[in-house]
Amino acid sequence: MCSGGAAAPTDVANAEECFGQALECARRQDALSWELRSATSLARLYRRQGRTTQACKVLAPVYRRFTEGLKTADLLAANALLDALR
Repeated sequence: MCSGGAAAPTDVANAEECFGQALECARRQDALSWELRSATSLARLYRRQGRTTQACKVLAPVYRRFTEGLKTADLLAANALLDALR
């Protein structure tokens, strides 16, 4: 249950681990859309921690692999996040 306050360090570490596992699973399955969603979630977590360089490193390469559908909600959200990180 969410308390509305700051997340405990173990919660953040667990979230980072889960997002990382989801990202790796999506990569193994060549599921680019799921890879984007996982990378976006992990990048958001990194951004909240002030880890903007890591956020860009995880999200930008996945985003760049898309050549079409750039107006879909997931790609628009990823692009907006990348813009905010720059």
